[in-house]
Amino acid sequence: MTTDAGNKDQPKSGGGTGRYLLALIPLIVFACIALAVGKVMYDQEVHGTDISAIPSALIGTKAPKLALPPLEGSNLPALTDEAIKGKLTLVNVFASWCVPCRDEHPVLKELAKDGRLNIVAINYKDTSENALRFLGELGNPYNAIGIDPNGSAAIDWGVYGIPESYLVAPDGTILYKQVGPFTPTSLKEGLYPAIAKAQGKPVS
Repeated sequence: MTTDAGNKDQPKSGGGTGRYLLALIPLIVFACIALAVGKVMYDQEVHGTDISAIPSALIGTKAPKLALPPLEGSNLPALTDEAIKGKLTLVNVFASWCVPCRDEHPVLKELAKDGRLNIVAINYKDTSENALRFLGELGNPYNAIGIDPNGSAAIDWGVYGIPESYLVAPDGTILYKQVGPFTPTSLKEGLYPAIAKAQGKPVS
C-alpha cells in the first residue's frame, strides 16, 4: 500500500512535457511566418510574382458602407454610398504623409481623364490641413473625399497599407484590388482588364 508521503515524492507525469510543448509554440509560429515570407520573396525573385497582388476576401462581395465626412476646404462632397452608386468607381486610399501615394498621384490624375471611371478617395489617418496641401501641390483627381482619421473605414475595407485602390462596380460589388501604388504593369494586367470586364468588353 502506497502512503500519501510516498505519493508526494513521485514526479507528476506530463507536467514537464506540457511546459516543453508550450515553449515550442512561439518557435513554431515564427517558423511558419518565416516560411511564408521566404516563399513570397522566392516567388518574387524567381518567378517574378508581384507581391502587390495580394488577394482580398472582399473581391466579389458588396463594398462596405461609406458614410465618411468630407475633407473640409476641398469643396468636394463627402464620401457616401450615394457618391459611388450606379458608377464604375475607383476608391483610392491615400494620405499626405505617404510617399508612395505621392508617387502614384500623377497616375490617378491621368485615370481621372478616363470617362469610364469615377475616382473617389478615403483620406487615411491624416489632418485636413496636410491633405489640402497635398492636393494643392499635386492636383485633385477625386470627385469625392471622405476623411478617416482613426482608420476605422480602412479596416472595414481590409486595407493592408496605403496606397490601396478598389474598383467597385455600379451595383456596389468590389471587382479588383490594388495594393501599393499603380505601376504600368498593374494598370495593364490588373486595372484595365478589370474595367473592360466590368463593361462587358473582351479583355485583351
